[in-house]
Amino acid sequence: MHRPPRRPRPRAPKASRRPPKGRRFPPPTTASPAEPGARPGARHGLARALSKRGICSRTEAERRIRAGRVTVDGRVMRDPEHPVDAAAARIEVDGVDATAPAPLYLVLNKPRGLVTTASDERGRDTVYRCFDGAGLGWIAPVGRLDQASEGLLLFTNDPAWAATITDPGTGPEKTYHVQIDGCPAPAQLEAMVRGVRCDREHLSLGSVRILREGGRNAWLEVVLHEGHIRRLMAAFGFDVLRLVRVAIGPVALGELAKGAWRPLDAAELAALLPPSTPAAA
Repeated sequence: MHRPPRRPRPRAPKASRRPPKGRRFPPPTTASPAEPGARPGARHGLARALSKRGICSRTEAERRIRAGRVTVDGRVMRDPEHPVDAAAARIEVDGVDATAPAPLYLVLNKPRGLVTTASDERGRDTVYRCFDGAGLGWIAPVGRLDQASEGLLLFTNDPAWAATITDPGTGPEKTYHVQIDGCPAPAQLEAMVRGVRCDREHLSLGSVRILREGGRNAWLEVVLHEGHIRRLMAAFGFDVLRLVRVAIGPVALGELAKGAWRPLDAAELAALLPPSTPAAA
């Protein structure tokens, strides 16, 4: 019996390797070459990078950047959050290379009545009055003392060092001499160390002892990492008449006159830092 020849099955057309009209494939991606001479490092916002170099505070850096006074690798940048390699970027402020200045580590005997801020909107005198004419450049307080308090206050242009000193977990203890309007009993001193709840916060002292006392008031030596001495004393019914910080870790106020300042020496710098932290240059 004669069979008709098989008809070949139609084959599907080959897919075109060319993109449809009006459509283009993206070019192949290639890794960008590293900038010649650049060192890899952590990237920070531009304002923070200026602050870390000790040029000015971050707030002041933001103001200068928005005013168009800052360039990065020759280009004006007006975004304070523009990411830069803080170690390698060529940053200029007002056409001057913003290299990190020599580090400064200072101790001031803060007089009572001065505000611990760079400028005060109410026109009160600030701690910077004590540095008038010194030509130190930008420096910032390490921690603070309120207007009614006095004594030892550190200053630096090294934000990383300042953060280490003020860290409540690793920073040095602070010692105060506190005059109060009464004479606490031994049981009250023990309770101050145990602590008390105040406005949903636990306030306590590291240690406290009586230095001297009279009929109506007493001087106490208080040691703590951080806290609110005035609030704690008020919780026990005492008003603070004077509060003087006399030491931060091993750095003592000593005979430094009110309103006077001096640089920290190498031994003090090394002793202020935790054992695992490299000493500041």
